[in-house]
Amino acid sequence: MMMKKLFELNPSLDRAALAEAFARDTRVQVRDFLTKETAEEIRSILQQATPWGLAMQADGSTFSGPQQILPHEMRATEGQQRAQLIGEATQAAAARGEYAFRFLQYPILQAVQEGWDPGGPHEVLLEYVNSPDFIGLAREITGEELVKADGQATCFAKQQFLGRHIDSHVMEGWKVAYVMNFTIDDWHPDWGGYLQFLNEEGDIVQGFRPRFNSLNLFRVPQSHSVSFVAPFAPLGRYCITGWLRDR
Repeated sequence: MMMKKLFELNPSLDRAALAEAFARDTRVQVRDFLTKETAEEIRSILQQATPWGLAMQADGSTFSGPQQILPHEMRATEGQQRAQLIGEATQAAAARGEYAFRFLQYPILQAVQEGWDPGGPHEVLLEYVNSPDFIGLAREITGEELVKADGQATCFAKQQFLGRHIDSHVMEGWKVAYVMNFTIDDWHPDWGGYLQFLNEEGDIVQGFRPRFNSLNLFRVPQSHSVSFVAPFAPLGRYCITGWLRDR
């Protein structure tokens, strides 16, 4: 399909100030990181042209490792039953203080590797995330020798969350986590879905609202979570997330 430009960095970013903030805090939120037109186009793809599956995990249960229910499985009764079973396990694990998560997912890298939609918009998005322009921006802000990125689309719907963890896969080349936010224009603080950073005592030391067209970058490993999305929140905490790697 013919597509207009899908990913264009905002030329007005103060990269020096962003690099200074990252060096000081090991994390930064870059607001209006894309041009408004391309950010709105990506949001439209996530809202209207993404077949969502589920990503879940419930430590201390049968589902201790990452669990996927792929988009085509979500349409089958068996997949829906499995989603309910694992969802109940995530609730129980979180209640025990175990690591757990559940959110809507479209695994872009996996989709590209397995040829789900050759040449489709998600494949194009992953190419942009790995382009010299974006990798160069991330290198300039973080000071890391980054060479590539993976990626997934996520949507945190009502009663979905990501428990506290640290992203410790340094042996796989993970250096910096990224979160591109494409939520609705005015995400209310009461709706949850914040990217939160915690100290060793479990206190929240910083939180980023999922502002539309913002890019969160943070060095890993460090303790973080995504807060529970309220039952009254609208569907709309759309993101593209992943890890920037040095190999």
